[in-house]
Amino acid sequence: MRWILFVAFIVIPIAEIALLIAFSQAVGIWWTIGLVVVTAFVGSWLVSRQGRDTIRAVRTEFERGAFPAASLAHGAMILLAGAFLLTPGLLTDATGFLLLIPAVREAIRRWYVARAANRWTIVP
Repeated sequence: MRWILFVAFIVIPIAEIALLIAFSQAVGIWWTIGLVVVTAFVGSWLVSRQGRDTIRAVRTEFERGAFPAASLAHGAMILLAGAFLLTPGLLTDATGFLLLIPAVREAIRRWYVARAANRWTIVP
């Protein structure tokens, strides 16, 4: 767990700063700032839209009497995508936008369910 926190708080910000510097040297500071602003607007719009759609799906599944496990997992990943997009940087923005692709979220959800099924025993 310590290594995960180390990467999250030290390595990722350093990588983000290095990428922003390299990108701004390649295309210019104003294009870099513009890209960060545009990704913030587009990302917030996508997170808001997909979040509303997911809340609607959760409500619909509850009304049908089904537990909305997949929709809740997608909602959590959309929330995580919003956090990544809130953090300025090219690496976190790319990660956030990847999490906004439904097929990517579903692949992650299926991978995690398969991994969890092998690690835990569910007793009825």
